[in-house]
Amino acid sequence: MPTLSVFDPRHTVAPPGYSRWLIPTAALAVHVCIGQVYATSVYKNSLIAHFDVSQTAIGAIFSIAIVMLGSSAAVGGRWVERNGPRRAMFVSACFWATGFLVGALGIATQQLWLLYLGYGVIGGIGLGIGYISPVSTLIKWFPDRPGLATGLAIMGFGGGALVAGPLARQLLSLYDSGYNPNNPAAVASGHALVALFVTFGIGYFVIMMFGPFNVRVPAPDWRPAGFDPASVASRPLVTTASVSASNAVRTRSFWLLWIVLFCNVTAGIGILEQASPMIQDFFRDNGTATTVSVTAAAGFVGVLSLFNMAGRFVWSTTSDLIGRKPIYMVYLGVGMVLYLLLAVAGHSATAVFVLIAAAIISFYGGGFATMPAYLRDLFGTFQVGAIHGRILTAWSAAGVAGPLIVNGILDTQGKPGTLTAAAYRPALFTMVGILAIGFIANLLVRSVPERFHEPNRGPTSPVAKATVTEPVALGRDSQPPAPPRVGSQTGRLWLSWLLVAVLLGYGIIQTAITAAKLFTG
Repeated sequence: MPTLSVFDPRHTVAPPGYSRWLIPTAALAVHVCIGQVYATSVYKNSLIAHFDVSQTAIGAIFSIAIVMLGSSAAVGGRWVERNGPRRAMFVSACFWATGFLVGALGIATQQLWLLYLGYGVIGGIGLGIGYISPVSTLIKWFPDRPGLATGLAIMGFGGGALVAGPLARQLLSLYDSGYNPNNPAAVASGHALVALFVTFGIGYFVIMMFGPFNVRVPAPDWRPAGFDPASVASRPLVTTASVSASNAVRTRSFWLLWIVLFCNVTAGIGILEQASPMIQDFFRDNGTATTVSVTAAAGFVGVLSLFNMAGRFVWSTTSDLIGRKPIYMVYLGVGMVLYLLLAVAGHSATAVFVLIAAAIISFYGGGFATMPAYLRDLFGTFQVGAIHGRILTAWSAAGVAGPLIVNGILDTQGKPGTLTAAAYRPALFTMVGILAIGFIANLLVRSVPERFHEPNRGPTSPVAKATVTEPVALGRDSQPPAPPRVGSQTGRLWLSWLLVAVLLGYGIIQTAITAAKLFTG
């Protein structure tokens, strides 16, 4: 179709003078939308009541979506590299929006399998493609600061839940006058759920279109003004070679990083998955009533959400200064110390518990955001998006292992609502051991041997030349168009960042209001 030709790879190369600061807005537009997956608990009770099924049956929707995220990222990574970020973002938006609309149909007809198919399978594919779609491009535009670039994008995924959570509650109260958004046990009607899913499907599609609208790949031989590739190439573990995705999975370093990500995520999920009941149990004496109210526990969840998002940007940006391997030593090494402190001193005061848990979750978020830059250092920019997609299978595995470990241990300690801080110590000590495994794996990471480098390509600088790393930029039809008008590009830049600022600002303010309840009761 001629209308859709704008998404063809030949239209992906940026013209001279194109601002690279438009690329993070494209990534954020996509990631803020797909980050909604972490806010599904908002309407979980409503779905349980509507379908009259168990928590496990509704919880499976989220599990399917996360499994499909990892699977589609792993399988579709090569496709994303071949077709470019613009088409990938468009496809992601189509799958993500369709997932909501099919899910709405399932709710309207009370066919749970349609909700599994829609939000779980179709939406999950959109999640995976959307998650990896901007990574390779960001690294190519920001060879001088890859940690900052990927941190910005993946910060949006963490911020997506901050936006979607309060927005969903407000929309449900709009569509159902009997729904109280301030009551955690409130249940919305089926009609309100259908309207919510349709609103999300349409609204997210529109916002995600800012992605393909703004994203471009750099032209051949482009580099930032004043950037010296030698300054990056001289750093430890930073390669100037190209490694394909198929070769990357044959290297020891890939699987060591898989273990690193798996351990970091498993430990973080140990806090996230139990956040609300955990803080209440830590301040319960001998199975009696807790001193932390349900409202304050919700505030604790809000604090963790803010630190999860902030950690993705702050720690990933810090990795540009101290290196990827040292920053993971912080995530894993300091993380071990924090888990020990949480186990032995977390019950001493609410403020102590909150500060330790918030630091742990900031490392959890930082681990996600720093991984793409770590992969770029080791494997180069050639097919780094595909490599990132494959390593995200560690996320899927950790998403299953983390809750199983924690819940399995807690089940042996007593019934929910009667547990104390002592019941959590075996689980926390287990997480220390898991982080220790990740710490050792990170220490063992080495440069990729030359036998895995791509032949006949020659060295590639950290600039990530399009002639080498971007197959879509090779043809004669792929030459950049005329430079954009300064005024029009400035307007687009301001509009794009304003959209991102409004979305994230809304989420941060709403979450801060919730977090304040932790200290006000």
